[in-house]
Amino acid sequence: MLDRPTIDAPFLDEAFRHGPDKPANMLTVADAKAMDIRTMADLFKDHINPGQFHFMKLLGFHKVKVERAEGMFYVDQNGRRILDFFGGFGSLAFGHNHPRILKARKEFQDEKRHEIAIAFLSQYAAALAKNLALVSPGDLDMVFLGSSGSEVMEAAIKVAERASGRKNCKIVHAENSFHGKTKGVLSITDSTLYQGEFKLVGNSYKVPFGDLEALTRCVQSHPDIGVVVLETVQGGGGIIEASTDYWRGVRALCDRHKVVWVADEVQCGYGRTGTFYAFERHGVIPDVTALAKSFGGGKAAIGAMVARRDVYMKAYGTPKTAMIHAHATFGGIGEASVTAIEALNTLYDEDLIGNSGLVGSYLIERLNDIREKYPTIVKEVRGRGLMVGLEFHDFSRTLPLALRPMVAILDDKLKGSLSGFVGALLLRDYDCLVAFTEYNRNVIRLEPPLICTHENVDQFCDALDNLLGRGIVGIVKDFIKTQIG
Repeated sequence: MLDRPTIDAPFLDEAFRHGPDKPANMLTVADAKAMDIRTMADLFKDHINPGQFHFMKLLGFHKVKVERAEGMFYVDQNGRRILDFFGGFGSLAFGHNHPRILKARKEFQDEKRHEIAIAFLSQYAAALAKNLALVSPGDLDMVFLGSSGSEVMEAAIKVAERASGRKNCKIVHAENSFHGKTKGVLSITDSTLYQGEFKLVGNSYKVPFGDLEALTRCVQSHPDIGVVVLETVQGGGGIIEASTDYWRGVRALCDRHKVVWVADEVQCGYGRTGTFYAFERHGVIPDVTALAKSFGGGKAAIGAMVARRDVYMKAYGTPKTAMIHAHATFGGIGEASVTAIEALNTLYDEDLIGNSGLVGSYLIERLNDIREKYPTIVKEVRGRGLMVGLEFHDFSRTLPLALRPMVAILDDKLKGSLSGFVGALLLRDYDCLVAFTEYNRNVIRLEPPLICTHENVDQFCDALDNLLGRGIVGIVKDFIKTQIG
């Protein structure tokens, strides 16, 4: 039997005989909960993102400390209830803290069930994958679980590229696309801002969204194209849809040229447009798709890539290739999987997909009434279900005819200013929170939880109607007051 080493082994330096001392002033959970607005702002600027704080301050969002949230509402430090028509870019299908989802998570915790079991099979990941296969059309039934939309979209383009069979595979994506900010999907995210000066993958072609002729020419001209990646509804592009003829043409084109079609449903999927997947409305099925955001029930960071079995097997179907893109450490982690299982069941038990279609139609109807009432301010209402874009005219178009030529030269620089003014005043004066879009800054993005009611729509639309009734001059003056105040 080998002798055991003694604690006082000579090779153990005195400085390492105990761990480091706890830093002075390290904050606790209680400290965080009690933190005041000024301290929050200072720490955000010092340690998170000072540039982002500038924009939050411009909109007045920096004055809000969220103490709790329930259903359709945030509650701030003053007890003010803020109606959430932002919805975390579509991450809150169930609203805030849905009781069924909280109960499932608490039971998991109370029973001390396992989170990470990489060496073993996970009953929770397996059950979630089965449920996702059941709600997915056709033979979309092979599931990869990740922690974010970017991660599962990375998985989607990797499985598609391998399944395409092209050694130097190229990818087609659309103008104004948004697929994530990690390096792989950043290469097919059409934003010079987000792409910065990073060295990208560089294996892609770009075509206009919704233009089947342009996509066909691109695919026919480049036999190295093996993958087409498209958002079914462009969120960052300003809530842009394409026609059913387009999507059926995409499916036929990919079949004809043996190209793998990836449908990005991270934002538009999970019932948001009135069907589980947005592509289902068009009677087509992609080869690979991806979900995230609301997939975690508003309580867990989890996403899923779902692929047709034959596509998945071409990429990873042998023991030799199986581990090329297997789950990462937190892929399918226990509590996240349990949360997603309960969320999927709740989605159907409470008919939230049907509610999205019904209430979404009412929202669009009311917004169109507002557009007709203020035609010089509101340019267009578009979307489906509870994924709606409200686009304002360029600033010059909102002014009297005599002033338009002088201001028109500034329209590009002023783009997004009116939507910013409206968003800031909706929060300050009407307790309503909205979102914006990455590319068309004149658009306000409305993605409230799928539990949204007609009464919630009325509250929001009444507020918007009242605000726009101030006129452009009144809106600008009132916004300036917020900055001076």
